[in-house]
Amino acid sequence: MSGEVSASPASAGDEGPPSGVPGFRVWALPGLPEVRPGDDLAKLIASTEPGLVDGDVLLVTSKIVSKAEGRIVEAADREAAIDAETVRVVARRGPLRIVENRQGLIMAAAGVDASNTPSGTVLLLPEDSDASARAIRDGLRDALGVEVGVVVTDTFGRPWRTGLTDVAIGAAGVRVLDDLRGGTDAHGNPLSATVVATADELASAGDLVKGKAAGLPVAVVRGLPHVVQGTSGEDEGTRGMVRGARDDMFRLGTSEAVREAVTQRRTVRAFTDEPVDPDAVRRAVAAAVTAPAPHHTTPWRFVLLESAESRTRLLDAMRDAWVADLERDGKSEESIAKRVRRGDVLRGAPYLVVPCLVMDGSHTYGDERRDGAEREMFVVAAGAGVQNFLVALAGERLGSAWVSSTMFCREVVRDVLGLPEGWDPMGAVAVGHAAEEPKARPERDAGAFIEVR
Repeated sequence: MSGEVSASPASAGDEGPPSGVPGFRVWALPGLPEVRPGDDLAKLIASTEPGLVDGDVLLVTSKIVSKAEGRIVEAADREAAIDAETVRVVARRGPLRIVENRQGLIMAAAGVDASNTPSGTVLLLPEDSDASARAIRDGLRDALGVEVGVVVTDTFGRPWRTGLTDVAIGAAGVRVLDDLRGGTDAHGNPLSATVVATADELASAGDLVKGKAAGLPVAVVRGLPHVVQGTSGEDEGTRGMVRGARDDMFRLGTSEAVREAVTQRRTVRAFTDEPVDPDAVRRAVAAAVTAPAPHHTTPWRFVLLESAESRTRLLDAMRDAWVADLERDGKSEESIAKRVRRGDVLRGAPYLVVPCLVMDGSHTYGDERRDGAEREMFVVAAGAGVQNFLVALAGERLGSAWVSSTMFCREVVRDVLGLPEGWDPMGAVAVGHAAEEPKARPERDAGAFIEVR
């Protein structure tokens, strides 16, 4: 946005930009009293005689919204309050934590604020900032008869940039995003990725005049009526400004990245038909082959089944071998059909990978015990490679399921895929985009798996 910015309180009658020149004005709203729990913010703002007109945008600091809504809690330990508001730790350095909070916002300390609040208490963010913005907007309409937009703001740090800025965490009656995709620029070039965060731009403009310590928690923007939405239709709020996990390229933090990737890796049983990027799979293989292995060997091979024909041919041959085994075991047709259906996870995936173990570089001792231990070392290394592979796929935002079925018919797999005799298939990995969110994993107490001597 371009235009004039008034950096001091101004009256509603002051002149705006010259006629015909794009621009807007922003000023802090003076005269607002100290906000206390239970206060009606719309009435407090109206009592200052703000001179609001249709099309204005009101920028309200979240702190006074939280105070009015009674989001002040007793907390001798601020860290405990942060824990209670945290959904996920993104990064940690010393006492500083960057977290995802209950509203889906990624910010320091979950937005828990210990400043400008009585000793022994902390201030939490509004529980639903969009609803708070709607209440203020509706209250101003009732009190003053004006149609304005409202943005609730809070202060954020930003990755790779020094300094803080205000952003929108709640909005009502404001077009929060301006999607320019599908249009063209001044040179006729297509715009394919341009979505402007209008609400954030408004929030930062307001912070220029509100300041952090000036005691001016509300600002007004005038001259941008096109960003204000009417009362008809659904109010979008700021929900669409929070990037979903699936599209977030930077979801993982710093030292927590590996741990988060490991814990977020889940077995996916149903996939969409969205194609898998072969380069993403190859990057995952590159991560897999960094696993530890005995004697400086490389005991992993990954067979990538990228064509539907190769997948179908392998799975049909495996099914036939499995059915023959079950018939020899005396299983009924119903039991066989039920068991075979369990293999549908592989058939429903748009991409299959068959990890194989090779014993190249292994030692032979001529002793059954030592030779058995030697193979076990290689099997453990193969498992480590597959685990790396699965975690790397999760980092690529690909779902996976490691199924052991190829281990029961290795000769069939080697024959169908034309693999060397020394390659031992170690299951098959179904790869694709999850059709639905996996079910929550049951909590596991790490202590139950630990013995200390």
